[in-house]
Amino acid sequence: MEPIRKHQGLVYPLNRANIDTDQIIPKQFLKRISRQGFGQFVFYNWRFDSKGELREDFSLNQPKYKGTSILVAGENFGCGSSREHAPWAIQDYGFRVVIAPSYADIFYNNCTKNGILPVQLTEEEVQTLIQNAETESYYLTVDLEEKKVYDNQGFETSFEIDDYKREMLLNGWDEIAVTLTHADKISQFEEARK
Repeated sequence: MEPIRKHQGLVYPLNRANIDTDQIIPKQFLKRISRQGFGQFVFYNWRFDSKGELREDFSLNQPKYKGTSILVAGENFGCGSSREHAPWAIQDYGFRVVIAPSYADIFYNNCTKNGILPVQLTEEEVQTLIQNAETESYYLTVDLEEKKVYDNQGFETSFEIDDYKREMLLNGWDEIAVTLTHADKISQFEEARK
């Protein structure tokens, strides 16, 4: 995984609550074996019409959000099934950070295990970010080392994250990489057991 220390990016506002994993990546696209290739299907039923054509009325399809890497959404983001494909799709589309007032637990954990930083802010703070991003090309900096979110217009707030999850994201580690940090001790144990 790619480490996240400080990320600056264009914000995409998705002012909806209770966005479930089937809305993030519909079930018919879960046939791939690898983690890549899901981004093209993210929010598929909102982004595309019944003929598979991009819908001009869905904001993510607008040119002003091209290259967005920070998703800001409503409460209970990622509810529904436990499919790990949802964070894979979000990441493959280009999002590195998701900001919401609350998350489904499994989705939140799947994000941290796959290199996406899920930031939890208050409803009021999230609405401020959404309003800013709906009116202009809006950039945020998310600093995981300092646990802060800020813009260049005076908005600044802090967030909490579990120390273990923070360390994994800062170092770009998944659970296998964490295990490999103890490779010497594992080898010593194996030698002692012979």
